[in-house]
Formats: sequence, structure tokens, C-alpha cells
Amino acid sequence: MTGAKPGDALLEATVQRLFERGVQIEEIAALTHFLQSDYIDNLTKEECVESVYHVLAKREVQHAVLTGIELDVLAEQGKLSHPLQGIIERDESLYGVDEILALSILNVYGTISYTNYGYIDKVKHGILQRLNDKSSGEVHAFLDDLVAAIAAAASSRIAHRRGEKER
Repeated sequence: MTGAKPGDALLEATVQRLFERGVQIEEIAALTHFLQSDYIDNLTKEECVESVYHVLAKREVQHAVLTGIELDVLAEQGKLSHPLQGIIERDESLYGVDEILALSILNVYGTISYTNYGYIDKVKHGILQRLNDKSSGEVHAFLDDLVAAIAAAASSRIAHRRGEKER
């Protein structure tokens, strides 16, 4: 895995949990590419994948992803207490804890990541459209925001790195 230490069990577990919930790293990288391709000439999908792995290699990102996925799974299984069960199951618009967890990822890469996140969360591009489709019966109250935050952070990382090269 690019950007990670070989044998990093927590990173591997995080990527595996994303995969189990139907999220491929390449799909997050596609969101990253969508966010940055208008601003960076010749941005490759490979650079975006690498940046996503760098974001996922951060412990606080892994903790946020694993926590959010676990809450989604428990809600999907009906194992949370009332009223939290219904709130997460419905992904109520005034329940902002899912966004707060996503913001912990954005903090790692600065204010530009907040702008990227707000935009991608609003337009629901790519995999975010599927994760926001409640007709499947799956609960992704946290996962959609976490995926958007990872893509936004990876996009910001690319912007910062390109900016440093241009100086």
C-alpha cells in the first residue's frame, strides 16, 4: 500500500472495512481527481490513489473511519439504543455527529480541505451518490461523510504538495 508502513495492521483493517462496506480506494481517488483536476494539469489517478493512502495512513483518520463504519453497521443491524438508532438509521439532517467525525479528518490537511469537503458533500459526485441512496436498506450515515472527507483531505494534500513544488 502506497504511503503506509508495510504490515500496518490498522491501515489494512481500515482499508478492509471500507472494502466490506462497498468502498474501493480507487473510488475515493476518483473523487480526489474530480476535486483537483481543474486546478492541476496532468493530475493522474495514480497520484490521487497515493494521496488517499497517505491520508488513510494517519492514525486519527483510521480511528474516525473505523468508528463511523462501526456505528453505521450497528444501526443497520438495529443494535443501537433509542433514539440514536432511528436518528442514525434515517441519517437525520440535524444530526451533525457524522460531520464532526469527518471534520477530524479535514483538520489534518488545513482549511482548503473544508472547502473541498463542503463542495463534494453538496454535489454527491461518484460513490457519494450511491452511499447517500437510502433505498438499499444499508446505513451510511457516517460512511458518506468519511469518504468525502478522505477525498477532500487527499485533494488538499495534492494541492499543498503541488504548491510547494511551484515555489
